[in-house]
Amino acid sequence: MTRVLVAEDDPLTLSGIEALLSNSNYEIVASVGDGAAVLEELPKARPDLLILDVDMPKRSGIDVLRTLRGRGDRRPVVLLTGRIADGVAFDAMQAGLDGLVIKARAPSVLLTCLDAVCQGKRWIDHEILQKMMDLSLSGGAADPLQGLSTRERAVVGLLLQGLRNRDIASELNVTEGTVKVHLHNIYEKLGVGSRTELVILASKANETGA
Repeated sequence: MTRVLVAEDDPLTLSGIEALLSNSNYEIVASVGDGAAVLEELPKARPDLLILDVDMPKRSGIDVLRTLRGRGDRRPVVLLTGRIADGVAFDAMQAGLDGLVIKARAPSVLLTCLDAVCQGKRWIDHEILQKMMDLSLSGGAADPLQGLSTRERAVVGLLLQGLRNRDIASELNVTEGTVKVHLHNIYEKLGVGSRTELVILASKANETGA
């Protein structure tokens, strides 16, 4: 069983999460109602995975995520959001989240998201990703990936599947250092400065069939 800590200040949403996980491989070992309580409960609860509401009292889910990553805590973190705010997804991805789920869609996708992040993948709700692409790439080039080599496109394709550098290296039968070199070259060619920007750009190319 995967031990889960849930931070959610809405009792109805919390009850829904508890019902979803009740007959799954996920066991809720602690539930709290604000961000500060998450950090207080962690040493005692020892969860394998955290589900955090983005909008919580005292400290937001993204704030807690940043704190954890700043401490070197790499446990999977899934954020729940009630609406698709323009800046939430960007901020959360840059902070190092593993999953992002819209609350209204949680009954149908939360378990899928949890399974993915437990496998080391990143899972972002399709609606959120679509809005990110629309906001950042409206009026962009028809083929954002133009100029990439075949191997660089393969790296991007595996990145879109949520694979980390070591997993991409394994898939392509190269070293992790080689993958990092490819990513550096891709950043330079596409004019992006981060993994997040690359995911958005590549997703747009995939969406348009470029």
